[in-house]
Amino acid sequence: MKTLVDPNQALGDGLARLRVQFQVPAGFPPDVLQAAEAAAKRRPTAHADRTDRPFVTLDPATSTDLDQAFTIEPSGPDLLLHYAIADVAWFVDDGDAVDVEAWRRGATLYLPDGKAGLYPPILNEAAASLLPTGPKPAVIFTVRVRPDGGVALDGAERAIIRSVAKLAYDTVRPSELPPGFPEFAARIRAAEAARGAARVDPPEQEVAVLDDGRLQLRFRPRALSEDQNAALSLATNLAIAQVQQAAGVGLFRVMAEPEARAVNRLRQTARALDLSWPQMEPLAQFQRGLDPSDPKQAAFMLAVRRAGTAASYVSFQADEPPWHAAVAAPYAHATAPLRRLPDRYVVSAVLALANGQPAPDAAVQAFEKLPEVMARANALSGRIERAVVDLAETVMLQGHEGETFCAIVTDTDERGARIQLCELPIVARVAANHVEPGEELRVRLAIADPQDPPARFQRIA
Repeated sequence: MKTLVDPNQALGDGLARLRVQFQVPAGFPPDVLQAAEAAAKRRPTAHADRTDRPFVTLDPATSTDLDQAFTIEPSGPDLLLHYAIADVAWFVDDGDAVDVEAWRRGATLYLPDGKAGLYPPILNEAAASLLPTGPKPAVIFTVRVRPDGGVALDGAERAIIRSVAKLAYDTVRPSELPPGFPEFAARIRAAEAARGAARVDPPEQEVAVLDDGRLQLRFRPRALSEDQNAALSLATNLAIAQVQQAAGVGLFRVMAEPEARAVNRLRQTARALDLSWPQMEPLAQFQRGLDPSDPKQAAFMLAVRRAGTAASYVSFQADEPPWHAAVAAPYAHATAPLRRLPDRYVVSAVLALANGQPAPDAAVQAFEKLPEVMARANALSGRIERAVVDLAETVMLQGHEGETFCAIVTDTDERGARIQLCELPIVARVAANHVEPGEELRVRLAIADPQDPPARFQRIA
């Protein structure tokens, strides 16, 4: 979860309670740390030397668990992306203490006051991370991108790379990036539009302290470089999915189309936020035109992400082709092995498949077990994210008890009405009978207690 930041630590006490409530690991068992320290000393012996290539990383400025480094070069009318992925499998053996703990966790957990890593920091933020601190082992996937944005995997190899720069989204200059970077992103974006893809990348929310001491929950600007950078992982994961599907083996990320009820709820959310969404315009087309720099449109993007059918993992099944509705194509996760358990196995499998070898037995066996493991990990991450947002909204509303707000009913069920406040990016529930989606209500803030989020509202009209 990387959707909310708290630079002033206004949520500190509440986050400490959430860490206890959700049993967020505070560290690693001694045997895991000992095994990680030993693994960090391993020297690569099965890797080609690619230190002559000018790889760079592009991430948030504070990130130290760097999964990816890249460089781009032309190849006739095509572009070649050399995407280096941290070679976690070089450091982690199947069945060792580090591996067992990673299977228990599934993924890195993110909270505004810090993360609980998938692997110990000596690996995640040092030996395996693609920091510009010296030669690092990686798996390089070379992805060919045609002028129309179509992608194909051109090759895969284990290699030693050297990152020449740790670039940050908010400070990077165009001259520091590979010359083909903007064109690469434009091609991938055009191909998404042609496929009818509907990915949503809302900006982060930030707890800000105003001049009078009050707190405000606002959206941070999303840098252009961040959107462009997302194209690199998208292209690589699409190409990797193609290889797995052709081989009839692998792990895929799948997502169904949003249900009609969810789309109707979003239409009411758009109305509450005073956004003009033509009745006959499909959701995918509408959201492609959203501007994340506009707070209300950013709030709608966040609503879209929360309202959609949850993505899940499935192993390859010949009678049920994998499909990811938001991407509008078969899709895999391979580009964040420091933060997601499945990626390590997908990387290993595709490295073998791309070189004419069968996928390793360990990966094939893992593909059958990983969907259940990741369902648990993602459910926990989702609960933590919701709790963090509830906490932030409650802290922001504290002191406003008794004030009234305009709201639009977005949905109803046996628990009452789900409402979207018209002037704030807040979704809540309220006891209300005989109301319909789209109906406007006046609600009063009854309770905003940071010790007991979420904030509670009462219907007054």
